[in-house]
Amino acid sequence: MPYIELRNRNAFGDIINNYFLFLKYNFKNYTNLYLRYNAVSIILTLVCSYLLVTGFMGLASRDFRFGMSNNVETDAYFIFGVVIMVLVLFITSLINYSFSSAYISEYVANGGKVESQPIWTKIKSNIGTIVLFILIGAALYVGYLIITIIVSFIPILGMLIQYGLSFTLSAVFGLTFMSIFSKRKSFSDAISEGFNFTFSNFWKVVLFGLIIGILNLMITALILAIPSFIIGIYIYLSAQSNVEFATSVTASIIFTLSFGLFLLAFVFSQALSQVAYGILYYNLYEIKYNEYLQQKIEQIGAND
Repeated sequence: MPYIELRNRNAFGDIINNYFLFLKYNFKNYTNLYLRYNAVSIILTLVCSYLLVTGFMGLASRDFRFGMSNNVETDAYFIFGVVIMVLVLFITSLINYSFSSAYISEYVANGGKVESQPIWTKIKSNIGTIVLFILIGAALYVGYLIITIIVSFIPILGMLIQYGLSFTLSAVFGLTFMSIFSKRKSFSDAISEGFNFTFSNFWKVVLFGLIIGILNLMITALILAIPSFIIGIYIYLSAQSNVEFATSVTASIIFTLSFGLFLLAFVFSQALSQVAYGILYYNLYEIKYNEYLQQKIEQIGAND
């Protein structure tokens, strides 16, 4: 497959184009490794999906007929499912940021050749920095939530501020992770570079996040299109047959799988977003430091 050089000083449209070219030529290999790294989280996602769907349907009917006795507290299943879902999404997000960042850095370092072992080695060697950044990032996210609640009372402008903060925070996270994995920087240097790249190219970064978000939403919609169509047909036919969804084992299974698929598509879209920020990172880095261009000039001088 052709190698796409990400370290060039590309225009905005070319960065978007490189993202799609990267997916075109590397989607299969990336997805195979992604599934390998997220196998456990996929299983746990289906478990929490089952607990949530079963608990919700039990709450709706208060008649727990899914192979369990009627004295089971469905509230506990629902709450337990929510807790597991939050933990799984948090851990999966950590894996996605780390895996995608390591994948892109390996892609650039090895001319497009990416294998599993070097990715795992990079993740292990940076685990301390990653954990520290996640803790700091959690505090930043709490601050973001507080600000969004405050500005939510402001019509229109409040919504724009919320979206702007969301894209800004995503960019800082994405670019900082790339700084950790690409340049092996310490936490303070990496987050400093993440903030610097974000705010020195603010409108470019925010617009990039908006466009990539929309494009990834379209990719997610395509992934969910066929199962959503099948579920819609099932619901329509079941409604015509007066099926009690709250007490139907088949409905429980279908809703569990569909909700689980929705969660999995959401976290996969998040992983793709980090791939996009990885591509953006190399462009911003080259614009600031001219490192790759300087290497090419030195190679030409050496050949002469």
